[in-house]
Amino acid sequence: MISFEPKDIAPAQLQAYLQGSVGPRPIAFASTMDKDRKPNLSPFSFFNVFSSNPPILIFSPARRVRDNTVKHTLLNVEATREVVINIVNFDIVQQASLSSTEYPDGVNEFLKSGLTPLPSDIVKPYRVAESPVQFECKVNEIIALGQNGDAGNLVICEVVKMHINELILDENGAIDQHKIDLVSRMGGNWYSRANKGLFEVPKPLTTLGIGVDNIPQSIRESSIFDGNDLGMLGNIEALPTTDEVAIFVNQNFAVKGVLSSDDIAKQHRLAKDYLQANDVLAAWKVLLANKEIK
Repeated sequence: MISFEPKDIAPAQLQAYLQGSVGPRPIAFASTMDKDRKPNLSPFSFFNVFSSNPPILIFSPARRVRDNTVKHTLLNVEATREVVINIVNFDIVQQASLSSTEYPDGVNEFLKSGLTPLPSDIVKPYRVAESPVQFECKVNEIIALGQNGDAGNLVICEVVKMHINELILDENGAIDQHKIDLVSRMGGNWYSRANKGLFEVPKPLTTLGIGVDNIPQSIRESSIFDGNDLGMLGNIEALPTTDEVAIFVNQNFAVKGVLSSDDIAKQHRLAKDYLQANDVLAAWKVLLANKEIK
């Protein structure tokens, strides 16, 4: 067994040990607005429920390790004292992950992730329409846990209105844990699906993904692709070049055969097969080989 005091290792290594050993952690998909009403959307896995009467949720946006700056979510809740905490299930996990990309201030993560903003009833920030449960919250208190990189900030939220999609309820009106299909964070790239087990989602933080808003309309509106597929396609820094697409097609007879059929649905299904194998670049090469996308 290895033993150490936290002060004796690098903060990033300490963070990895903590996140790798304390889990699974539920995900707070926090929707906020700045003082000028520009929306922001970001997931946080330092999150849980701490009281039911009053209903209190707490999440913690940590200071960045690399430069000790704070996240837009924290600045927004400090300024407005309002937040919507949306619950993440498997259907939106790729889009939630994409929204954690550190886009510049003012970029709308709803557009980038391809998720739908839904007006709230009491607070100003939008809800995520695709989330199975949404909590409109007032912020009671914010407690800074330190001033160094990776120090947390406890955002203590009181639920003022709750929204539940009826499709996740059982015949008695209770939340069916199979239907809600919750996901949680583990260490590294690992997530846990409550009723299926572990799976990986590549971290998007090292690059700026093009976003779902930059995916051609014919692909966004295809019946073949779901939200997770679009989230994966949007989490790529740059599209493959024309030459890269041509080389890929010429070296792959199965792909060439599908493309020669002029069956768009068949081409999209092939691209989806690559996505399910976590080969996003190959999926894009299949899609870009079709000259008619727009």
